[in-house]
Amino acid sequence: MTDITSPGPTATQPLNKPSRVLAASLIGTTIEFYDFYIYAIAAVLVFPALFFPGTDDMTALLASFATFSIAFFARPFGAIVFGHFGDRIGRKATLVAALLTMGISTVIIGLLPTHATIGVWAPLFLALCRFGQGFGLGGEWGGAVLMATENAPPGKKSWYGMFPQLGAPVGLFLASLVFLFILYFAPNEGANEWIAQSGVWRAPFLASSLLIFIGLWVRLSITETPDFQKAIERDERVAVPVAEVFKSHKRSLILGTFVALATFVLFYIGSAYLLSYNTRIVGMPLVRALEIQVLGSVVFGLTIPVSALLADRYGRREVLTVTTILIAVFSFALAPLLQAGLGGTLVFVVIGLALMGMTYGVIGAALAAPFPTRVRYTGSSLTFNFAGIFGASLAPYAATYLNANYGLHAVGYYLCAAALITLLCIWGSRKGEV
Repeated sequence: MTDITSPGPTATQPLNKPSRVLAASLIGTTIEFYDFYIYAIAAVLVFPALFFPGTDDMTALLASFATFSIAFFARPFGAIVFGHFGDRIGRKATLVAALLTMGISTVIIGLLPTHATIGVWAPLFLALCRFGQGFGLGGEWGGAVLMATENAPPGKKSWYGMFPQLGAPVGLFLASLVFLFILYFAPNEGANEWIAQSGVWRAPFLASSLLIFIGLWVRLSITETPDFQKAIERDERVAVPVAEVFKSHKRSLILGTFVALATFVLFYIGSAYLLSYNTRIVGMPLVRALEIQVLGSVVFGLTIPVSALLADRYGRREVLTVTTILIAVFSFALAPLLQAGLGGTLVFVVIGLALMGMTYGVIGAALAAPFPTRVRYTGSSLTFNFAGIFGASLAPYAATYLNANYGLHAVGYYLCAAALITLLCIWGSRKGEV
């Protein structure tokens, strides 16, 4: 049996093949993000009725989005715990544990009784499982990025770091596709109610168990990264990585958090919030709304490799600067495009998710760059997940509230403000910090 707690390869062990490293990074994050996004879709389509009945539609939706946000607050705790072991015993074993944590939490959601069966306990158990999802993803992302970038040859950090980032659009694509498949069997009228009452909504969550086995098989086939093995040989590991991050790397932690702010706000406005807006405000059929999301995931995925190639050639800082300026400009088109009907919505998705790919493709390597190997797992994971709290966790809730009370233009101003904050932090960083 493969020893998943081994600290790393010995001098006689072969290095990981590039194809195996990149496959492990991509497949692992794809599974994690698939799990994450099926919750986001269910939070819009069925969870308000199943777990928060007895309230008006808007209150139920906001309550559902509140449980959605719990995962983002759980992610830094996952980053601290998994980051500690990732920096102490190695990337490989920690990634396996993170994948299991996320996967088990997702499968349990698919087995949960609803409010009709156990009353107020149902949303409480849902929130607990959502916390488990966030806890697992908090430890997954940083390790996957390091597994890729710490195996990268010189001049290829952004290209290698792009592969775990591809897991986000692939996961979104699969999550959207599985709900689309369900909808094709739903009645034309009352599709939401049919999905909820028939129990078919459980299938995407239970299917995650199959993906977990695939992810484990791939993860267990790789050895430790060369950078971490060198840290072991030099006795560079520290007793409490999180303490050193806050003591010696606060600047990188704070700047990195807000360098990624616009990335998260843009994505969750263009995915979770847009799905809610299209189905609940515009009255768009669920199938059409999910088809638009599938289109967005494809555009998102196609632009990630482009951003990595440009970053390795011209620099991550330069790519992030130009893309963030374009996001700020794009924010003023948000309201006019979404108010222009289906054509405007398609333009919004194509441009918005293309910009998302251009920033997300390099953010992994950018956030890992300023931290030394001995605390890199903890530092990069905390940075990414703090950005998730400030950017992603509040985005669907804030956009729903702003539109309901101030109109769509306010949602655009919210995105613009996030882009300006990100731009200031990019400009405020020193060479090597992004």
